[in-house]
Amino acid sequence: MNVSPLAGKPAPPALLVNIPRLITAYYAEVPDPSVPAERVSFGTSGHRGSAFARSFNEDHILAITQAICQYRAKQGTDGPLYLGIDSHALSEPAFASALEVLAANGVEVMIAAGGEYTPTPAVSHAILTYNRGRTAGMADGIVVTPSHNPPEDGGFKYNPPSGGPADTAVTGWIEAQANALLANGLKGVKRVPFARALTATTTHHHDFLTAYVDDLGSVIDLDAIRSARITLGVDPLGGASVHYWGRIAERLGIDLTVVSDEVDPTFRFMTVDWDGKIRMDPSSPHAMQRLLALKERFDIAFACDTDADRHGIVTRSAGLLPPNHYLAVAIFYLFRNRPRWRPDAAVGKTAVSSRMIDLVAAKLGRRLHEVPVGFKWFVDGLLDGSLGFGGEESAGASFLRRDGTVWSTDKDGIIPALLAAEITARTGRDPGEIYVDLTRELGESFYDRVDAPATPAQKDALKKLSAEQIRSTELAGEPIQTILTRAPGNDGPIGGVKVVASSGWFAARPSGTEDVYKIYAESFRGEEHLHRIQAEAQEIVAGAMAGA
Repeated sequence: MNVSPLAGKPAPPALLVNIPRLITAYYAEVPDPSVPAERVSFGTSGHRGSAFARSFNEDHILAITQAICQYRAKQGTDGPLYLGIDSHALSEPAFASALEVLAANGVEVMIAAGGEYTPTPAVSHAILTYNRGRTAGMADGIVVTPSHNPPEDGGFKYNPPSGGPADTAVTGWIEAQANALLANGLKGVKRVPFARALTATTTHHHDFLTAYVDDLGSVIDLDAIRSARITLGVDPLGGASVHYWGRIAERLGIDLTVVSDEVDPTFRFMTVDWDGKIRMDPSSPHAMQRLLALKERFDIAFACDTDADRHGIVTRSAGLLPPNHYLAVAIFYLFRNRPRWRPDAAVGKTAVSSRMIDLVAAKLGRRLHEVPVGFKWFVDGLLDGSLGFGGEESAGASFLRRDGTVWSTDKDGIIPALLAAEITARTGRDPGEIYVDLTRELGESFYDRVDAPATPAQKDALKKLSAEQIRSTELAGEPIQTILTRAPGNDGPIGGVKVVASSGWFAARPSGTEDVYKIYAESFRGEEHLHRIQAEAQEIVAGAMAGA
């Protein structure tokens, strides 16, 4: 991984996006649907792109929103649609475009009053709260966000009545309809002017913030945090949770300091990520320099990304915890301190997350539910309580209410952050210290992700690999025990391959946006063994792709 000389430093002016030009490009640039990169494309978290690259423009949003309206009609979804946005520059115009189409189609839309930003988990919470006990007139939602992506990016994702990310069957249908509308010059898209859409009888205000904050006691032990009188710090990273934290501190009576409430669409206050880009990633030490510099001021501190669906936990003992470390601690704590959860509630993890989670689940006597990358795979289990927790190595997680019922079926960065405070309050030790205890008993994990170059044809071959195409019998000096192309938890396709030996493993998956494939690797024998796994992984995958 080539780390930029700018990594961890304040963003220089030359790196800041020209916001007026970006907004102009949103309206002025017209995508060519015959060019694959300019078509609607739903990845693991909706459609993402940049107006400068003609991959996120007004035409895309008009077409996608009309396709969502058609999907709702096809499914008989006729309850309210909760529409939320984050603080990326392209989120505002995309919100306007979407509302114009939704109003023209007669959809009852719930928006935040006063243009308030709306975290992804607040939208999921609103959908599930409305749908509780209903069998008809179900609600769904749209969140306008590219998550932690750079400031020039936009994103648009649909959450069906299950409250979480739509599965591939749903997004595939919406994507196909949207691209057909694009190819047909947007014929069939209904639309009214924005001023009319805002005042339409179908457009209503919803207080996402109060509804979410007032319910937090059902998922976090707030009394424990209050009574321990611990000091908490939070950095919203200029994102959608910016006004939530002050209300949380005030409403819940906890000692919580918001280190910055600045919102700026250039995100000029960020320190630059590893690759020289501005990215609001709370799991990146390069992007988290502002909060890391303050870690001694607080008993525990945390941050969320721009739509608040990812968390970053900063401890005095260990600084910024790697996501896998905190997931392991959170699982270890929750399943021992939530007596009302189902005794058979399982631990959910993605196939590229740390094996430490497997070991913690075994120690707890809980079933492990390992799924492909994508939070959509956890939705059903969180809905019915058969999964107590779902987590991704990229710092996305959600878990059940204290009574074992569903809280959110989308990633929620706020509750894992507050859980870190609960853990510190109730145990008297921060999550970094608890993780060290786990390593003493279960072994120390060395984990990393690197990218390797791959052509589109090679990426396609990697996605379709079978276990039989892996010729190697050893990995870093140990016999290969398992070769997976489907996740053991739900038999879903990994979209690549995972190769497992006794002391380590690697997984390789093609990137959805770049000409690279990602190699995730872990060793329980040390840094040198990890590097050996990574090197052999590239050889094994290159050989398999060449023979495909």
